[in-house]
Amino acid sequence: MRRRAAEYRRPVRRRLSNWIWALFGLFSVAALVLFVVLHNHQEQIETPIIVKSAEVENFPHEKSNFTQEILSVTSYARQLGEQMTLAKAYVIIAKEHNNLQLAWELSARIRRCQLLLSKAAMRGTPITLDEAQPLVESLSSLIYKAQDAHYDIATTIMTMKSHIQALEERANAATVQSTAFGQMAAEALPKNLHCLNIKLTSDWVRNPVMQEVAKDKRNSLRLVDNNLYHFCIFSDNVLAISAVVNSTISNADHPKQLVFHIVTNEVSYGAIQAWFLLNDFKGATIEVQNIGELSWLNSSYSPVLKQLNNPEYTTYYSELPQDAKGEMKFRNPKYLSMLNHLRFYIPEIYPLLEKVVFLDDDVIVQKDLTPLFSLDLHGNVNGAVETCLEAFHRYYKYLNFSNPIISSKFDPQACGWAFGMNVFDLISWKKENVTARYHFWQEQNGDRTLWKLGTLPPGLLSFYGLTEPLDRRWHVLGLGYDMNIDNRLIESAAVVHFNGNMKPWLKLAIGRYKPLWERYVNQTHPYLQYCATS
Repeated sequence: MRRRAAEYRRPVRRRLSNWIWALFGLFSVAALVLFVVLHNHQEQIETPIIVKSAEVENFPHEKSNFTQEILSVTSYARQLGEQMTLAKAYVIIAKEHNNLQLAWELSARIRRCQLLLSKAAMRGTPITLDEAQPLVESLSSLIYKAQDAHYDIATTIMTMKSHIQALEERANAATVQSTAFGQMAAEALPKNLHCLNIKLTSDWVRNPVMQEVAKDKRNSLRLVDNNLYHFCIFSDNVLAISAVVNSTISNADHPKQLVFHIVTNEVSYGAIQAWFLLNDFKGATIEVQNIGELSWLNSSYSPVLKQLNNPEYTTYYSELPQDAKGEMKFRNPKYLSMLNHLRFYIPEIYPLLEKVVFLDDDVIVQKDLTPLFSLDLHGNVNGAVETCLEAFHRYYKYLNFSNPIISSKFDPQACGWAFGMNVFDLISWKKENVTARYHFWQEQNGDRTLWKLGTLPPGLLSFYGLTEPLDRRWHVLGLGYDMNIDNRLIESAAVVHFNGNMKPWLKLAIGRYKPLWERYVNQTHPYLQYCATS
């Protein structure tokens, strides 16, 4: 779904920040150890102590669990680990005070401890007294030397605090950067899709017969027959649209009764026309339109189109401010595409139709959707699945309720719903004048103070009080960012939605869900094979 990028768990983000949080944890532990050791046991540092107990000395020399050993308070591995933690803290402090010799000596002892612990883990036997004693004694001597150099607890805590603050700043910067990289990866057109577009466009340009066939199909009476089942998709991604159409047809009881209305941009128009003319879709009717041919859709009629043509909007999307960590999903350039807003003009695009099902290009259909057309919407315009099981899907999370124009007209606790699979009663739409409502709210939000960006907030406003809740099994969301969706929920879903940045046609895709999409892509198609290997 186009409205949220969401909040996915990005592998890029994890790789960039894992080392930062590891160091953060180390510093926190080191500060605690320093406080305990230096405050309560300073006399023990002067004379290195090796804990000797019957349990340690008689530790059975057989294959052992090293994790259990290093957690045991009576083991030499545990003593070495604690000494290393303290020593690592003093390495940092020594470097801060330009005592490079002491830092080097501590680092050398730490490496020897790490080597011994590694060998013990590999061989599966405990560390012996003979192995541990020289290391503990040498580390204790150096730690005492550090204390003698006036690296007292107050100095230590202040130093650690400054390092933690610096790490927090670096972590925040890394988060913003990884979010930006993840967004860029999600927006980039993969090479194989770019290749496919070029080959299909070439076919379209070179084949005037194909263009004549497409022109003739525009006059088909099936396109306006309300006894058939009409679906609309607005996208410039040929492979994504194909997967939506193919999955819908494959799971329909009567594919020949389905009609698909596709609107795309001028760049992708030829490629999408060629694809649907060159391939078989089981007798379903497929119409492809160019958004540029909708002459009534102009800046004087559409407030959002006027806003999108404003250079200030382009600047807002292209520039990344310092505080943009939480703003990245709202600055996706897809919002500059009018295709994203066509869902609010369905009655104008298809004036003779009475009911349609709107599908986003990142969904996969798993059940027959024709029963949606016989659902009673009780006079409402929009049939949609509600998404308010969690608090963040309520109105107050999408809209600015500090603005009186919002707070006076809407309930902040009202339940949100999902775009992506919607049943629209176009007769009720015209009666309620929903498009005019949409225009009103877009004009009110010219300065972007009522909501950030996207199509869901104006949808929540325009269809307020006009939305009929559907059974949740009609539309399951989150496959583009949530790795833990229950398999039973996915299996029962009529439509699964890859909303989020991890789209199924990208390398970012969640591997667990990708087969749901791939089964509806003909990987043996000559063009796809050529583009995959070229």
